[in-house]
Amino acid sequence: MTHDAPSDLPSGYRLAPLTADDKRAVLDLDLWAFPDSRSVDDLEAHPLPLTWDRTVGVVAEHDDAAAVPADGAVPRASDLVAMHSSYPFAAFPVPGATLPVGGLTWVGVHPQHRRRGLLTAMIREHLRRCRDAGEPLSALFAAEAAIYGRFGYGLAAYDLRLTVPRRAALRDVPGAERHTVRVEHATRERHGDLVADLHERAGRTAGGATADGTPVNRPGWVTRETPELVETFWDDAPAFRDGRESLRIVVVELDGEPRGYARFRRSLTWEDAGPRGTVRTGEVVALDAAAARALWGVLVDLDLSHEVVPFVLPVDDVVTHLLVDQRSATPRIADNQWVRVVDVAGALAGRRYPSPVDVVLHVSDELLPENAGHWRLRADAFGPATCERTDDPAELSLDVRELGAAYLGGISLTALAAAGLVTEHAPGALTRAAVAFGWPVSPGSSWTF
Repeated sequence: MTHDAPSDLPSGYRLAPLTADDKRAVLDLDLWAFPDSRSVDDLEAHPLPLTWDRTVGVVAEHDDAAAVPADGAVPRASDLVAMHSSYPFAAFPVPGATLPVGGLTWVGVHPQHRRRGLLTAMIREHLRRCRDAGEPLSALFAAEAAIYGRFGYGLAAYDLRLTVPRRAALRDVPGAERHTVRVEHATRERHGDLVADLHERAGRTAGGATADGTPVNRPGWVTRETPELVETFWDDAPAFRDGRESLRIVVVELDGEPRGYARFRRSLTWEDAGPRGTVRTGEVVALDAAAARALWGVLVDLDLSHEVVPFVLPVDDVVTHLLVDQRSATPRIADNQWVRVVDVAGALAGRRYPSPVDVVLHVSDELLPENAGHWRLRADAFGPATCERTDDPAELSLDVRELGAAYLGGISLTALAAAGLVTEHAPGALTRAAVAFGWPVSPGSSWTF
């Protein structure tokens, strides 16, 4: 691979483009980075979600025999020892708008090549590619929470994990009883368009609308935009079921119109006291409260089950208010998306703000010094925003990591300031900015990438 900019890699390594022909090497490396009972042979026949022209490897080159182990094991000459990829999210939801975002994924380093700066070099390469592609943000799910903060990623969204007992009491919602239910084998041919449509609509209108009728969206509610992601999403190979049944789906409809869905798999064990089954759902998506009540009413009453375990839910998901006893569902909060601001001006001008804002931010950014400096952000409530460099005194100071954390509207600037991570220089600036950076709907993605 040829670059105008240096690769930042240590001696003996080079960047290399990866293609579909490298699939076995990619799978082998991924199994080194993320141990799994399955083998390359088990996985090779199944689709990968990667966009190959955005997938980059790090190759170790060895010119002397002494560098190669006597038993011929890795490393061999020109080994793939690290890699990363990204998804081209052209319409990633941010507060009140969408922006192109590079979804960093499949980051892995062979254990023999750790602590040599390969990850740092790959992150720099990824951020360069985001800038070249006009993507003002990068987003990711972190396998290890301690890694990505040092590269300027801030934890911008949490999600909710529940274990809902069977027949958990749910509050009534007028109109729920009017919905009809279909419980079926889930297939892309029958349900692909339905799922894609409902998922996009649920994110776009999650918070109702503003006074002028503009929908209030759920930031971070990213859709599966590429063919590879869609194909992987619907792959139902036994190797990925972890002992559970084939993929099923519940669809709730009102007057023949689909209003919600939940993909799920069940598992069942028999104990002395009787059957104990677990219903594990993927996305649980509904367009309104009545549809959600109808959908959850089915999930918590499937025969032979004793619990429903949703994959990830937004922290403000409707089920948190439908459950009569939320405590019985043992709620737990986990980190969802991490956001990295790649272009301060483009990112801050590209979202909307629920209250007027005029504030000068001092941003520090060691990895991308072009982001550093004073920026004046101006916007009317829910209107277009501008963000420009300025020589005016800073009213707030923060690192790009905290800017990324606050960006989707789910993490308060005042909370970050209370932790000593945001500094106020002008009285009142923190409160004004915190209100403006907030958003009526909690951010989050319904699937991990």
